[in-house]
Amino acid sequence: MDGPETDFNLKVVLVSFKQCLTEEGEVLLDHYIASWKGLVRFLNSLGAVFSFISKDVVSKLQIMEHLRKSPQYEHYTSLQSMVAYEVGNKLVDIDRSSRSRYPNSGCRTVLRLHRALHWLRLFLEGLRTSPEDARTSTLCSDAYNATLAAYHSWIIRQAVTVAFCALPTRKVFLEAMNVGSSEQAVEMLGEALPFIEHVYDISQKLYAEHSLLDLP
Repeated sequence: MDGPETDFNLKVVLVSFKQCLTEEGEVLLDHYIASWKGLVRFLNSLGAVFSFISKDVVSKLQIMEHLRKSPQYEHYTSLQSMVAYEVGNKLVDIDRSSRSRYPNSGCRTVLRLHRALHWLRLFLEGLRTSPEDARTSTLCSDAYNATLAAYHSWIIRQAVTVAFCALPTRKVFLEAMNVGSSEQAVEMLGEALPFIEHVYDISQKLYAEHSLLDLP
């Protein structure tokens, strides 16, 4: 996905999330990282308005790539193996009352990506199901308020809300997906979004089982 912008296609990115999953339902981290890089490219193609999210995502992807190249890399092959390793060896800060010892743990890092994926999934679903004259600022704000807003300070929430007012129209968003007409983009989202949803749902269940959804 490093070719010319004309080669960029959001459908390829969304479908790549299908490659994240093994037949046993494991989430492969190399594919997860690669898929997120494609989503960052899509967000950046829309201008600076999403930089507050894409910059944070990039920093989290760099942490995960470092873990994949570390001496413990074999424990970071899949989301499941990572959780088992870090939880089993107490390498994750589960106790919110104590000082953070592992701010760059894989579990904490992927949780931030997981939350951002929830926001983007809801926003893209809103684009898919909304009428032609829908305000993208409202769609994006609704998705943000239902997901990331709970983890941001009041000042950040206000700044983000103002930034969303500069979002392009729904038609521009759909055309930026580079899959043809607005109608074709809507059809593509209906086919491809379930791949993101499946990865999200498996990750959500795994984190819930290990009480990791509220990591500080």
